[in-house]
Amino acid sequence: MNSSFITKLTNIFHPERFQGWDKQFQYFEGWYFKLVNQSGTEAIAVIPGIAMDEQGNKQAFIQILDGKRKTAQYHKFPFESFTASKNAFEISIGENHFSSHLMQLNIENIQGCLRFNGNITWPKYLLSPGIMGPYSFVPYMECYHGIVSMNHQIEGSLMLNGNSINFSNGKGYLEKDWGKSFPSSYIWLQSNHFLEEAVSLKCSVAKIPWLRSSFVGFIAGLWWKNKFIRFTTYNRSKLVKAFANLEYVEIEMENPKYHLEIIAVRDAPTALASPILGLMDGRIEETMNATIHIKLSERRSGKILYMDKGKHGGLEVAGNVEELLTGS
Repeated sequence: MNSSFITKLTNIFHPERFQGWDKQFQYFEGWYFKLVNQSGTEAIAVIPGIAMDEQGNKQAFIQILDGKRKTAQYHKFPFESFTASKNAFEISIGENHFSSHLMQLNIENIQGCLRFNGNITWPKYLLSPGIMGPYSFVPYMECYHGIVSMNHQIEGSLMLNGNSINFSNGKGYLEKDWGKSFPSSYIWLQSNHFLEEAVSLKCSVAKIPWLRSSFVGFIAGLWWKNKFIRFTTYNRSKLVKAFANLEYVEIEMENPKYHLEIIAVRDAPTALASPILGLMDGRIEETMNATIHIKLSERRSGKILYMDKGKHGGLEVAGNVEELLTGS
């Protein structure tokens, strides 16, 4: 058994690590660091990654989204500037370093060091090593997804466009994607700024290519009262409703025990680069200012267990969402 196979197999149980060791064509991998300061006046997403097109042209990149000022920067680097550890989530792009607990930036317009602690990680099981569950083992999927931290505290500061931003005692969120392309249509939303302090929500609905057909897949995780409540395609959950227009998004899901209702009020988005067959030539639009209302109930009795409103919500509505919509 060769070492590359062992590394690939081991990494299935560590989706936060770099996955693309044997990739040469039509491949991307990126990590999404969301940063919100304590007062909520600053919200920034830092997205480091790599991309390879069908001819084997490769690049590394760091994308910066300033959620409050609604601006985005795309910094391109030689692919050779990208390095990664085989045994941990530790990557570097030039003088910029990233891990589950550290971010060091030294590029045009943004410099500084942040540390993360108290990370809330997605639970892992033998047949469900991450948020994708058993689909983690399926080869050649269009896009894979991983949750690195649903919620953590930030310490440190960044210098952005000449302005110092103190992120100490702020909150962070960290996820990643890898594969060939983002789904042709999807809804993604996230917030960990609810009135109840230790709560975090992540939810997505997407068109998933499957063999010669496709299906609507969904994943949601609510971290509440120190436990994960999960609604996924693979754990006997049901997508009751998915709706989106220019003003809001509405999603309802239920698993054998709980019913979850989400209404996300949209805000003006900012354009970001996204992967299409590995190349970062696509465009998606994201806001970091959505307001996300949630209601969690007991499925059988209808008893409301938790209602809250999340601020500084990340929200993307991409592609032909008509093919995702369901329910009345």
